[in-house]
Amino acid sequence: MSADQYTRQDPREQYPRPDVQEGQEQAHPGTGRQMGPEPDHGEKTYRGSGRLTDTKAVITGGDSGIGRATAIAFAREGADVLLSYLEEEQEDAERTAELVRDAGRQAVLAPGDLRSEDACRDLVERAREEFGRIDVLVSNAAYQMAQSDGLLGIDSEQLDRVFKTNIYAMFWLCKAAVPLMRPGSAIITTSSIQAFMPSPPLMDYAATKAAIVNFTKALSADLIEKGIRVNSVAPGPVWTPLIPATMPAEKVEDFGAQTPMGRAAQPAELAPAYVFFASQESSYITGEVLGVTGGQLLT
Repeated sequence: MSADQYTRQDPREQYPRPDVQEGQEQAHPGTGRQMGPEPDHGEKTYRGSGRLTDTKAVITGGDSGIGRATAIAFAREGADVLLSYLEEEQEDAERTAELVRDAGRQAVLAPGDLRSEDACRDLVERAREEFGRIDVLVSNAAYQMAQSDGLLGIDSEQLDRVFKTNIYAMFWLCKAAVPLMRPGSAIITTSSIQAFMPSPPLMDYAATKAAIVNFTKALSADLIEKGIRVNSVAPGPVWTPLIPATMPAEKVEDFGAQTPMGRAAQPAELAPAYVFFASQESSYITGEVLGVTGGQLLT
């Protein structure tokens, strides 16, 4: 897709809806290579303009989806990137690292499960060893598993995994990273339309996303005296491996159709929001939530 198509095309038709084929459903965490269509992370379209020159960034969930798109955009804007991801996502993470290096920037691969405080501390220590500091922390890693029975389908094991991945890890990472962040640094969390319009099959996930919104606002007030800004991107439906890996096929087929635009976003459409919050273009913004939702309102 050319740059002209990006600027001129009807947004409702810019990307095709998912083509649900045999084999589309995947085991968690999933991979974009088996998706139809394969997600667009901006590999061929994102053009940087030096907005993050010499920035040192940490991105969790950086192997694929929104994380990969953000890593590509950050690198093309001049940032070095540390990618955090699960060990079973190694192949996808290596591809992301290759794209970062193709942009002439450093890519650091840091596999591990962030559901423990020690793992979060180790990740931040790795960033200190590689970069000496953290300028931008993107807390993006998340876990969900849709349950058709709603509350009755969510067992304690799932609840614990969702909250440890989405909330505890974010808290531990921020606490460990702040001492390495200078005035002018930024923390960007990933919340969701689910924080404002919760879906019963995802009620545990939605609860964590609402908590992320609240945490973002509180942390922004806490850290502004250090010159650190904290904001959140709230995606609507986005075509990432998490979708076929955590939702039944009949839901995947209609994924995103409920939005006013009638389709899900591609990861490439989310990345500019993260660049905005990471750059000095948003220097007078903190404690805000930016919805990238295809027209669904954050209410």
